[in-house]
Amino acid sequence: MTADMPTPSADDRVAGSDAPVVVPWRAVIAFVVLACGLAWLAALPLWLGDGLASPLATVFIALMMFTPAAATLIVIAVLRVPTAPRARALGLTPLRPVGRFLLFLALGLALPIVIVVVTIGISAAVGLVRLDLVDFSGFASQVAAVSGGGALPPIAVLVVAQLLAIPVGAVFNSIVAFGEELGWRGWLQGALMPLGVWPALLITGAVWGLWHAPVILLGYNFARPDAVGLLFMIGGCLAWGVLLGWLRLRSASLWPAVLAHGSLNAVGGLILVLIALGEEPDLAVVGPLGVIAWAVVAAVILVVALLRQFRPGTVATSVPKAEVVR
Repeated sequence: MTADMPTPSADDRVAGSDAPVVVPWRAVIAFVVLACGLAWLAALPLWLGDGLASPLATVFIALMMFTPAAATLIVIAVLRVPTAPRARALGLTPLRPVGRFLLFLALGLALPIVIVVVTIGISAAVGLVRLDLVDFSGFASQVAAVSGGGALPPIAVLVVAQLLAIPVGAVFNSIVAFGEELGWRGWLQGALMPLGVWPALLITGAVWGLWHAPVILLGYNFARPDAVGLLFMIGGCLAWGVLLGWLRLRSASLWPAVLAHGSLNAVGGLILVLIALGEEPDLAVVGPLGVIAWAVVAAVILVVALLRQFRPGTVATSVPKAEVVR
C-alpha cells in the first residue's frame, strides 16, 4: 500500500481497528500471567518426572501450545477485551480480499522454509557446520540408529520423502500453532497496537520467547537448560515474532501467521537431515531460532521495511454501519 492511498472508511476497516485506542494494561497483564502460568502448569509433569525424556513430553508440549489460546478466551470472557466483533479483532475473519489472503498464506508457508534453507547455507559457507548433500551420512546414521539395523529404502528416497513432507507438516503443525498464535498475534499484538507497530511487534515477540521458559529450562531447542538458553529463545522469538506479526498486520488475518508458525516448526529439523556424519550442530547458532537465522530474518524484515510494508492491511467488510464498533 502506498502512502498516498485514501484513509479507510468505516466500511474499509484497518486491521486491528476494533482494538482499544489505549492499551488495556489490566487485560494485558492478566493475559501474560495466565498464558505463562498455564504454560508452567502444562509442563509441570515434565518437571516432576523425566523431563524431555518422558514418553509423554510431546503431549505436554502440545498442550502447552494451547495455553495462550486459553488465556485469550479467559481474558475475553472476564474482562471483555476486545469488544465484539471479536472474530474480526482476533484476525479470524474475514478471509478476504481472497487474492491477498491467498498471497499471504503462500508467504506464510514459503518464508520460513526459504529462511531456514538460507540459514543452513550460510552456516555451512562460513564453516559453522559441515553438510553432506551427496550421501547424507549424518541423516543415514540417525535413521540406522532408530531402525535398529533393519532393511531400509535408499537414503536418497528417505531424504526426498522428508523434504516433500515439509509442506504437509506445516499444515499439520498449524493445528497446535493456532493455540499460540491466537494469543500472540491474535490477541496480544492487537492489544498493544496503541503503542505503535514496532513496540507491539517487539513486546509480543519478547513475551512469546519468555513464555517458552518451562521447556527451554529443561533443555528444549538449544540443549542449554539455563538463562542463556532462555535468552537465545527470546532472541529467536523477537526476530520471528516481527515477521509473523507483519504477516498478521499486513494481511489483516491471523491465518498466514498460523501457517508460518506451522511451517517453521515443520522445517526446523532440516539441518539434521543435511549434516555430515559426526557433526553436532549448535542450534543456538545455526538452528532456525539461532543467531544466523536472526540475521537472515532481520534482512527480510529490512527489505519489508524499506518497501514500507509495516502498516495494517485493510479489510473490506459488508458489516452494516450500525454494527461497526467505533
